[in-house]
Amino acid sequence: MNFDYLSAFSRNIGWITWEEQQILRSKRVAIAGLGGVGGSHLLTLTRLGVGGFSIADMDTFELANFNRQAGADLNAIGLSKAEVMAAKAREINPTLDLRSFPEGVTESNLTSFLDDADLYIDGLDFFALDMRAKVFAACATRGIPAITAAPLGMGVALLNFLPGQMTFEEYFGLENQPENEKTVRFLMGLSPAMLQTPYLVAPDAVNLALHRGPSTAMGCELCAGVAATEALKILLRRGKVFSAPWGVHFDAYRNKLVRTWRPGGNRNPLQRIGLRIARKKFMAKLSECPSAQTEPQRSSLERILELARWAPSGDNTQPWRFEIVSDNRVVIHGFDTRDHCVYDLKGRASQIAIGALLENLVIAASSHGLAANWSLRPESSETAPTIDVHFSPDPELKPSPLAAYIPIRATQRRAMKRRPLYPQEKMRLVESLGNDYTVLWLDKPEDRLRTARLMFRNGKVRLTMPEAYEVHKNVIEWNTQYSEDRIPDRAVGLNPLALGLMRWAMRSWSTVNFLNTYFAGTVLPRLELDLIPGIFSAGHFALIADKPPTSVGDYLSAGRALQRFWLTATQLGLQLQPEMTPLIFAGYIRESIKFTRVDAVEKKAKLLANELTALLGDECVERAVFMGRIGEGKPPKARSIRKPLSELLVTGNINTRLVA
Repeated sequence: MNFDYLSAFSRNIGWITWEEQQILRSKRVAIAGLGGVGGSHLLTLTRLGVGGFSIADMDTFELANFNRQAGADLNAIGLSKAEVMAAKAREINPTLDLRSFPEGVTESNLTSFLDDADLYIDGLDFFALDMRAKVFAACATRGIPAITAAPLGMGVALLNFLPGQMTFEEYFGLENQPENEKTVRFLMGLSPAMLQTPYLVAPDAVNLALHRGPSTAMGCELCAGVAATEALKILLRRGKVFSAPWGVHFDAYRNKLVRTWRPGGNRNPLQRIGLRIARKKFMAKLSECPSAQTEPQRSSLERILELARWAPSGDNTQPWRFEIVSDNRVVIHGFDTRDHCVYDLKGRASQIAIGALLENLVIAASSHGLAANWSLRPESSETAPTIDVHFSPDPELKPSPLAAYIPIRATQRRAMKRRPLYPQEKMRLVESLGNDYTVLWLDKPEDRLRTARLMFRNGKVRLTMPEAYEVHKNVIEWNTQYSEDRIPDRAVGLNPLALGLMRWAMRSWSTVNFLNTYFAGTVLPRLELDLIPGIFSAGHFALIADKPPTSVGDYLSAGRALQRFWLTATQLGLQLQPEMTPLIFAGYIRESIKFTRVDAVEKKAKLLANELTALLGDECVERAVFMGRIGEGKPPKARSIRKPLSELLVTGNINTRLVA
């Protein structure tokens, strides 16, 4: 097919005229750096119809470029970025006048790189500060307009440096500064508003000492769109173009647009305050030795265990330890908490948790092309189940889509949305369980209210029992958002006033008992923790096994099914909270096991066991392995995390209960 310039770019007409299209065809834009933003600049301006480019980049494409760089694909790995991007641009407009500098822009070729350029657009790596300053200085000397558009998070920060206006050096003040100071000045000068920082969810991904930071394709494409729009105005000499010290920062994630103005640039009093804050925040990281920041190489099994350890467990006890026996075998040393936790009836809660861990192992292994097969050692005790897990390559095994949701699955103890689950959501959840389990939905308005009331009354048993008090006292970590081995107080679900009162009361059982006896001390926490959340959700549910579970293996299987259900809920954007105490106390009553020294509490538990049977039905109550509430909602802001893998690894045949 013959290429025709006017036909190829005819859809630009309307926003520009035919005459302006021909003007763009005659223009030359110089772009240094063809990675994240530079490659997108080139392709966007090529589609705008710009007819000439000078492009420079000394680098080659690699796998780590795939998330954001326009030229990065499997065919481009190891190839020159300048050559690959020149070819892509010519595939859009084969008549381009392209000058390529595959050695990158240097002091020796800077003059020829900028020859005939009507505009310069900065695409250099963030940390290439010395060369960037020289290019902008050359542009100022030669009267060439220059644009820098930085991809910050999921947004763009724009600065224009126009002939006769404030220069790059006058704005940033990098000359004769130490490298670390240059980095801070450039960052703060680009982004005085720093709109991107509130949603940086993994700060450790920023390593200024190693010249490494996170990036997104959205940020790069926004840069290309904003810079190309400024380029159009500059090249066609129409439309308002703001020059430094004016700037623009748009953040798509936060839906915010800020026009920045810093007279004097980094010498501005406001900017100096920002720089002082930034120095305190970043200088420690900048001065760190890069070698000390190198992450240790992990084996495939270690990476699998690193992910699998995020399995749920009662009160975040993590009743497991890992022994890596060989490259393809791991031993799980399990234990339970029945001797000190009233909620671990016959160790079943711990066994379900270990089952969830096994499912995590299977899912995590699939991401490495490995099949995980496990077997419970028949000689291991019920209180300390020992499980062998063997991993073997399976070329036909596809990575489980649930793997990504393992570390973000969490318990939401606060109110959720009341909208009913969609039929397709219920279908996905039921399918996740497999053939041996079904779901009993308690999501009709009357069932939701009945279950909420049951949880409210069951809460009184939980809060008036000294045996439970001992558990609660030890499992809450105070004044924290995250906890590696307990439940952080901010994740409990109480308001700050009630939380403070609870902390004061839990100093002793006598204080708790006094408040319960004379001041209805259980009412407020039961309202906040049981009744209100129970009403404000899509509904409640029970997971029902095909036959009553009787063995450790049965509860391990139940834990696997539960984890698939919970991860699928997370994948669907749903939140979940376990509601296990009715099942646990009913189990004690059904099996005639004494669990409290307070007769009134035991009597109340018997009545509630009858209520649970009426709610679930005679057949289902004995086959129920899990209860919970579910609904759409935001992830919790505070949550339990997990112990580091290093603390969960053991060697040799040890009694892991002693190290738990």
